[in-house]
Amino acid sequence: MVVLLPADAALADPSLAQIETQIDQKNNEVEKVIESYNLITEQLKDTQAKLDALKVKMQPLQDKVDAASDSVSKIAYQAYRSGSNLRTASVLLNAGSSSTIMDQLATLDQISKAQHADLVKYSDAKKGYDDEKANLDKVLAAQNAQKTDLETKKTKIEGDLKTLEGLRNKAKAAGAKDSGANDSNYTPPSVKGGAGKAVSYAYAQLGDPYKYGASGPGSFDCSGLTMMAWKQAGVSLPHNAASQYNGMKHISKGSLAAGDLVFYNGLGHVAIYVGGGNVIHAPHTGTVVKLVSMTSIGTPYGYGRP
Repeated sequence: MVVLLPADAALADPSLAQIETQIDQKNNEVEKVIESYNLITEQLKDTQAKLDALKVKMQPLQDKVDAASDSVSKIAYQAYRSGSNLRTASVLLNAGSSSTIMDQLATLDQISKAQHADLVKYSDAKKGYDDEKANLDKVLAAQNAQKTDLETKKTKIEGDLKTLEGLRNKAKAAGAKDSGANDSNYTPPSVKGGAGKAVSYAYAQLGDPYKYGASGPGSFDCSGLTMMAWKQAGVSLPHNAASQYNGMKHISKGSLAAGDLVFYNGLGHVAIYVGGGNVIHAPHTGTVVKLVSMTSIGTPYGYGRP
C-alpha cells in the first residue's frame, strides 16, 4: 500500500526523501509478489508435466479397455445368436458396469472359461482406467486452482506496477536522478569454470531493462537473470529466488566467490556476486540490469553456491 502523507502536509509537495522512501517500500512489496508469481508459474509447469505424463500413461490402458469391451460385445452377440444363452446376452448388453457384469455372470454356468477370462480382463482394465481417471481429475482441479491464483496475483502485480510507475514519475518531477541509468561498459573479471560463464553472461546483460517474469533475451527480473546466467554453465535453477536459495549449498559471506548468489528482502530478491564486493542484479520496474555494491541493495538474507 502506498504510504500517505500526514494531514498537515496534505497541501505541501512531498519531499524527495519521502517519495524515495515510498518507492523503496513499494519496490519491496512488488518484488515479493513477483517472486511469488514466478514460484506459482514453476509449480504450474510441474503440474502440467505430470498431467501430460498421465495422459501418455492412460492411452495404452484406454486401448486395453477398448479391446476388452469389443470382446465383451462379441460374447454378447454370440450368446444372442445361439438362442440358448439369451439370458447371458441380456446380462452382457444391459449391465451398467463391469462389476455388475461380473456379479451377475457368476451365477451363469453357460459361459466358457475363455469368455470368463475376457470379462475378467475387461473388469481389471476398467478398474485401472477409473483409478487413473480419478487421479487425472485431481491433477486438473489442482491445475485450475493454481491458474486462478496465478491470474489473481498477476492482476495485483500489474496494479502495483502502475502505482510504482506513478511514484517514479513524481520522483523524477521532483528532481530525483533516473535510477534506470547504468554504465554498461564494464570489463568482466577473469573467472574460471562454470562460475566464469555465469559472471560473463551477467555482465553482458548490463543495461537490459527489468521486466517481471522475464528471463531474457533482452529483459529480466532478478531470478530470471541468475537462472539464465547459471544456465550458461549447464546448471538448472528455478525461476524463483526462494527456490534457488533452498535448492543450493549455503555459504558464509567470507566464502563468497564470483558466481555465487546473494539473496535479499526475505528471499524476495537475488543477485549474482561478481567479486570486489559487487553484484549484478535486475532491481525493479523502471530500472535496468546493474552492477552495484553488494551492500547498497540492503542487508543480505543469505548466500548460496549453485
